Parts: sequence; structure tokens; C-alpha cells
Amino acid sequence: MFRLRKKEQFTVPYTDIKAADTQPSKLWKFVYEWLDSLVFAFLAILVVFTFLFRIVGVNGTSMVPTLQNGNWLAIRAINTEIQRGDIVVVTQPNDLNEPIIKRVIGLSGDKVNINFETGEVTVNGTVLNEPYIAEPTHRRFDVDFPVTVPDGSVFVMGDNRNNSLDSRSSAIGFIDRSYILGVAEFRILPFGDWKLDTNA
Repeated sequence: MFRLRKKEQFTVPYTDIKAADTQPSKLWKFVYEWLDSLVFAFLAILVVFTFLFRIVGVNGTSMVPTLQNGNWLAIRAINTEIQRGDIVVVTQPNDLNEPIIKRVIGLSGDKVNINFETGEVTVNGTVLNEPYIAEPTHRRFDVDFPVTVPDGSVFVMGDNRNNSLDSRSSAIGFIDRSYILGVAEFRILPFGDWKLDTNA
């Protein structure tokens, strides 16, 4: 005679694995997408500022009121056409033993003259309208005017005309275009004051 043994039944509660994992997976997806965007933005900025722009700091007051000591600028690293009125960073060796930031006043072939009594600067016989300068150009150095800018060179001056060592002095002289590191495009620091007045 056979005895029937009662089979015990076990109930395993059903868990929806997909439903349980929904919250953590959404969180990780959000974190991953955020990090991915951050890395992409960082690489894009790196490429832009490596190949298109360079960052330079302003040291000194020779470009006041346009630029202040401690300002940071983005300069166009790939030079196209340099124009009168452009603010440029120059690496040409000089008596200061450091790069300088100045404004281009005369291009190759231009005749530059300065009337140190009236403070007027003329290029090719035309008096410049210079709303960007701190005060009229009264300071004289050792260069005799008028001068004609040689081929491949530019004539530069600081906006703070009476407190700027520039092409008026043989210590700086004409700037060989090959020594122009770049043209200032906009101000990075201080924040909110990005525009540069480059009207000549």
C-alpha cells in the first residue's frame, strides 16, 4: 500500500525587476548624459582656445581707459588682416623684455605724424578721431616725426598716451608683423564687460 505524501508548495513573491531598477537606471542615465555633455563642452572649449583664440593678461596701465591692469583678453590666434585701430599683442623683443599690448595706428606705407602741442595724431594727412584715448598725445620720445611705416611693419601706441612706451620710442620702434601674436577680440575678465572699443 502506497501512502501519498503531501507536496509542500512554496510561493515565491514575484518582483518586477524592470520596475525595481527604473529609478536607479534613470539616475545613472541622467548622470552619464550630464558628464558626457560636460566633457564635450570642455573639449570644444579646449579646441577653440587652442586653435582659434589665446588667453592673455593685461599688465600695466598703458592701455587705460580701454584696458585695465589685470584684465584678461581673448586674442585671435590666427591672424587675418590687421587693421588700423586693432588692439594687438606683440612679442617683438624690446627694452621692457616682455610682450606688450598696443593699438595699431599706422600700417605699412602709412605716413604718421604727431603734433605734440595740440596732441593730434595724423595718418596720411588725416587727423584721427580717437575717442578711446585717456588724453591727447603730448608725450614725446626720441623718434622724429613724421615717419613712414616700413613694409611688413605697423606703428603702435597705447591708449594712455602720456603713460605708454610705444612706437614713439626707439626702445619699441616699428613692429614687425611676424611678431604680432594676435588681435584682441573680447574681454574675458572682468565678467560682463566683454566688449572692446576698437574704433579708430
